[in-house]
Amino acid sequence: MSFEKIIGNNKIKNELIKAFRTNSIAHSYIFSGQYGIGKKQIAIEFAKMILCLNKDNAPCGECKSCLELENDNNPDFNIIKPDGKIKIDQIRQMLEKVYEKPIISDKKVYIIDDAETMTVEAQNCLLKTLEEPPEYIVIILITSNESNLINTIKSRCLKLTFNPLENNEIKQYLEKNLDFQNVSETMLEIFEGSIGKALKVKENQELYNNIEATLRNFSCESVIELINNASEIYKGKENINEILEYFNIYFLKKAKEEYNNASKYVKAIEIVEDTKKRLVYNSNYDMTIDNLLINIWEELNSWKQ
Repeated sequence: MSFEKIIGNNKIKNELIKAFRTNSIAHSYIFSGQYGIGKKQIAIEFAKMILCLNKDNAPCGECKSCLELENDNNPDFNIIKPDGKIKIDQIRQMLEKVYEKPIISDKKVYIIDDAETMTVEAQNCLLKTLEEPPEYIVIILITSNESNLINTIKSRCLKLTFNPLENNEIKQYLEKNLDFQNVSETMLEIFEGSIGKALKVKENQELYNNIEATLRNFSCESVIELINNASEIYKGKENINEILEYFNIYFLKKAKEEYNNASKYVKAIEIVEDTKKRLVYNSNYDMTIDNLLINIWEELNSWKQ
């Protein structure tokens, strides 16, 4: 993988390339931004560039460092992942390796994924190394919730803020790389600039296609037809929060498009919010979905009269 194959955040990619070429790589970074927008992929590619033995053509993809990193077997590279939380023992084990000199390359790169899950004790343990890092180390903290990092950690790292991806970037990527066709405008809104969220939707594509059909069918004449065609929603109990959020985004979009009739879509959103509350209080699921669909259908069709 190269930076060119990772969509979005070109400014950050160019900044990292410049740092590499000018030998001005920081010892520690924070890659901050919402889930699923490529932070980890860019961090791995940056690591590959730093560790590559062919400095004039890094990452070359052919040297010992590149090949072993691709095979998760590079001793100069490691990713720390949370097991619920990242605890102090994980950071201590990491730091034992940090102070061992590189084996293949002239540097070592450690990525701490979901860094916001580090306990305060783990962060304080990491702090001394960030304050006095070995000259060969680069540590990258990846976070979707920077506010969970203590200020002293943040002050020791160079922060790069990643932006959500553009809708057209996500659409092109999905169509080209994942054969995810006919991506609707509502789907793009639910993705919120995140490829990660888009992949979750693709995993449940039949469900989301059914949601799209149901939303369009609110204008049909028969409420029975509406309910009969919403079978996937009735089966989607585990994903009901995402389903209801999809409804809200669709109705908000329609309210903006049909400004003069916005009130009916506002009412529909209120019905969705009431449904959320009912489900929290463990109302009968199927009956609650019945009420959701019938009440929205009645609200939207009452404006035709």
